[in-house]
Amino acid sequence: MDTKVDPQDWLYTISPKRKLIDLNFKEIWRYRDLLFLFVKRDIITVYKQTILGPLWFFIQPLFTSVIFTLIFNNLAAIPTGNGVPPFLFNLAGITSWNYFSTCLTGTSNTFKANQGIFGKVYFPRVITPLSVVFSNLLKFGIQLLVFVLFYIYYVFFTDQVVLARPQLAMVLLPCLVLFMGLFGLGFGMLLSSLTTKYRDLTFLVSFGVQLLMYGSAVMYPLSYFKARVPEYAWLVEYNPMTTIIELFRYMTLGIGQFSWANFIYAGVISVVIFLIGLIIFNKTEKTFIDTV
Repeated sequence: MDTKVDPQDWLYTISPKRKLIDLNFKEIWRYRDLLFLFVKRDIITVYKQTILGPLWFFIQPLFTSVIFTLIFNNLAAIPTGNGVPPFLFNLAGITSWNYFSTCLTGTSNTFKANQGIFGKVYFPRVITPLSVVFSNLLKFGIQLLVFVLFYIYYVFFTDQVVLARPQLAMVLLPCLVLFMGLFGLGFGMLLSSLTTKYRDLTFLVSFGVQLLMYGSAVMYPLSYFKARVPEYAWLVEYNPMTTIIELFRYMTLGIGQFSWANFIYAGVISVVIFLIGLIIFNKTEKTFIDTV
């Protein structure tokens, strides 16, 4: 009796030899139910035993915006431009920054947090960091809704300022959100791969993200920084997240100027960082179990 199996009958082959850039969308789609379960886990379990639960999605950006307004706008007298209320200015920056930072920190410990699962069963490993990006997309949507509600409040229920209007470039907002996700995902996969050998990076991530926030024009306009500290302005100006945050503010509040060069720059850097992170992630997943 011939028991030989035709290779054409195999669903897929698990092999240590893989392409340099390997993102098998067909295989990821086949495991879409697992991706959904991971997304559900990330959303529910984090706030399952908390008193306020999902209200933290609202509390964190609102309280941070209030603190930034008191310190940077009231005490330090940093202007916002175009008659935009400082609170709304800061809320726009925090909303866009939070999506990137949560994607970065959530994917930066992928191998360490999931070593028990990775060592027992096969599935596309990239699904795990992807689930973090998708679950944080829901949080970003909630915080974006909060931003829109406050914008409506300032327009219709206050007469203190004349708000700048959202720009036509807002149609490109989904692309900007994609840039944030790719940049955070790629950077996170890169750090996750490095932390399997260098544990010190685990302690550096949260500290580094806080420092990076101050260098990303979250609480001040780029034009103000260039005017006050021109010799160091390039450090902030060439930060991709600065470009993304400035574009987000322009699209939603009409602050600053839109530049196709900046838009393309943010997109190219995000894709490049994502591809570098994916290459190193795929290389690390073959041997990480021996080092984690």
